Amino acid sequence: MDGAIHRAAGPRLLEECRKLGGCPTGQAKITTGGNLPASFVIHTVGPIWRGGRNREDQQLRDCYLNSMKLAEQNALRTIAFPSISTGAYGFPIERAAKIAVSTVRECLGRMPEVQTVLFVCFSQSDYDVYQEVLERE
Repeated sequence: MDGAIHRAAGPRLLEECRKLGGCPTGQAKITTGGNLPASFVIHTVGPIWRGGRNREDQQLRDCYLNSMKLAEQNALRTIAFPSISTGAYGFPIERAAKIAVSTVRECLGRMPEVQTVLFVCFSQSDYDVYQEVLERE
């Protein structure tokens, strides 16, 4: 996902990212959107799945929580999330979806400025998992 965003945003986004000094797992940082239609991009680094014994759940929760905090601090009304860490990092999709949905719902209860949250899924099967979790949780 990161590569696709950078290709679409153009070189200005990369220049801004280089000034951020990295981003530890679970933290979030914000830049402008470059050539994207979005005004801002919130950058977060999800955990690599190692069987669930290395705080992966908490680190993933922190990704969503810290991203939502940045959205609120920057008066963003809409935010879109990919399914963080479920691709190359191997986080199990259903477990990740539950963490994403519960964390975002918790944040929305105390962050009225953020009005719309989108979960952007890579595949139909990912979409189906998120849809099921949204309906069930």
